[in-house]
Formats: sequence, C-alpha cells, structure tokens
Amino acid sequence: MTRLALKNIGQIQAADLKFGDLTVLVGPQASGKSITLQWLKLLQDTGLIQKQLDTYGLDYEGKLPQFLDVFFGEGMHSIWGDNSEVCFDGKVIDVAKRIGRQQVDKSESVFLIPAQRVLALPNGWPRPFQGYSACDPYAVRAFSEQLRVLMDREFTDTGPLFPKSNRLKSDYRALLQESVFADFKLSVDKVQSQKRLVLTNGDDNLPFMVWSAGQREFVPLLLGLYWLMPPGKVARRNEIQWVIIEELEMGLHPRAIATVLLIVLELLTRGYRVCLSTHSPQVLELVWALEALRKHEGAPDALLDLFSAPHSKPLRNMAVAAIAKISKVY
Repeated sequence: MTRLALKNIGQIQAADLKFGDLTVLVGPQASGKSITLQWLKLLQDTGLIQKQLDTYGLDYEGKLPQFLDVFFGEGMHSIWGDNSEVCFDGKVIDVAKRIGRQQVDKSESVFLIPAQRVLALPNGWPRPFQGYSACDPYAVRAFSEQLRVLMDREFTDTGPLFPKSNRLKSDYRALLQESVFADFKLSVDKVQSQKRLVLTNGDDNLPFMVWSAGQREFVPLLLGLYWLMPPGKVARRNEIQWVIIEELEMGLHPRAIATVLLIVLELLTRGYRVCLSTHSPQVLELVWALEALRKHEGAPDALLDLFSAPHSKPLRNMAVAAIAKISKVY
C-alpha cells in the first residue's frame, strides 16, 4: 500500500498514512486534512502540475516558497520550514529539488474534487483555469478546468444532463432524483449565446444562484463523478488511479449524503482508490459498517439495507465488491 508521512508541515506535526482502497481523514477545520491530500496529488502528478502551471503563465521561478503559494494558495509558503519533511513510500523526498526541476509529464493519476468546488460554477458554467487569480489554489483551478473540458467535449448533445441514461446506474439516478433534484432536471440553457446550467421544471428555468445550497454544492461533484464514470462499457478513466473528494457532505441532506456514499462505493468497485476528508459521522459509520461486514462475512443485502437502497443485481454486485475492500481512517 502507498504510504505518506509528513512532519512539521503547517499544523501537522507528524502524520503517517498507509492508504487503503478507501481512506478517510476526519478532524476539525484547519487540522491539515486538505493539505495532506493535496500532497498526495502533488507527489503523484508533479510533472503534469508543473506543465500546466507553465502553460497558463504561472512562473514560480523554480523556487519552493513561490511554488507552495501557487499550488496551495497565497500565503501557504509558510507551511514549510527548515525541519519539514515528506516521505513517500518509504523514501524521503527532496521537495525543493523536485520542484526546482521539471519532472516527467505524464497522464493525470489523481483526480481531486476540492471542498471549494462551488467556485467552479460561479455563474452556472465551469470557469477556465486562467479565469482565477494567481493566488487561488491549484486544486480548485484544475478541477474547474476539467469540468470545462468535460462540458465542451462530452456534453455537446441536447437533452438534460441529469437524469441522463448513459451516466450513472439507474438506481443511483433514482436516488439522486429523490434526494437532490426533486422534480427538476439539470439542463444547459443559453442567454445571449452564453451557455449556463439551469434546473428545469416544465417551461421554468432556474439559474444557478437560485438553486438550493445543496444543489449548488452537488452539481460540480456530479460532473466530477460523470468524468470518473464514462458512458458505455468503459468502467473508469484508465489513467486515473486515485480519487480525492473533500467534504462530500457539504450542503446535503443525510439522505443525499447516503446516496453519494453509495456512489463512492461504486468508484471503489471500478478500481479507483478513494480518499475522503470529512466532518460527517455518516462517512465514519459507513467505514465501520464495511469493516464489520467484511470481518463477519456479511451479506451484500445487509449493506444495501443500511442505505435503504434497492436490492437490484447491479447494486448487489457493487456491494459484494465493496465489502471486500480495505478501509483506513485517520
């Protein structure tokens, strides 16, 4: 299993993480959850990140403090000191040397959905990477750009974005319709040639700013899930190995959180390694349930019963695979 150790980085005095198939970080605000997961992203995708920063004209002059401000956000150079250390898979990383030299550019291996994901749709449409200021965190900019690419390349046809027959299993769509969207559909509208996402009910179009807080938080997460679960018989994006989702519970009713957690289990069964940061006891209860079912060879129907989910064949297959996965909590 991949192992990440951090010492004296920001508020983190010492952290030693051995990742499972599902890894959950829980703790109060400003305890270092997001920083830890962003280090995982940075170490796995260094070359890609460097190339993207260069492409969009962000010059950190090969120096670590400037890079930390660009990657983590303005002022974050202060998290690194003379006694800071990063150890990845048992090897101490010379971070200044790694950042100061262009690393091999490869396909993205870590897909990070940040806690600030609502910023990706400021006016109901994904903001491009260069639409942010230089002081904004890389994770938000990169996620927003990925959504922009997704919308431009894969959703050029007509019809609603949700529910959409070739995206997500029908059981998940039904649960999300009930817990998040009610009688509405998610669609693309135009105002003076400018595309935007709207919620539609009959002839009524509701723009982004009048959606509920939960809907505004969930739609960028939904689009991220669309990216991770392509249509047709393709189970996953082969280049992506890791999925990080920060605070998936934000703005959502407990029933909606349960549905999103079911989809997290779907990500596991498709071969992704998933990391979550959370403040929600529901997430911890899921991990406890998975471990109890695995230890006692529980039936997949028992897992589905916890979510009041249908006992359909696709969900039962998912549950069988999910129970066998290894979970870690820090």
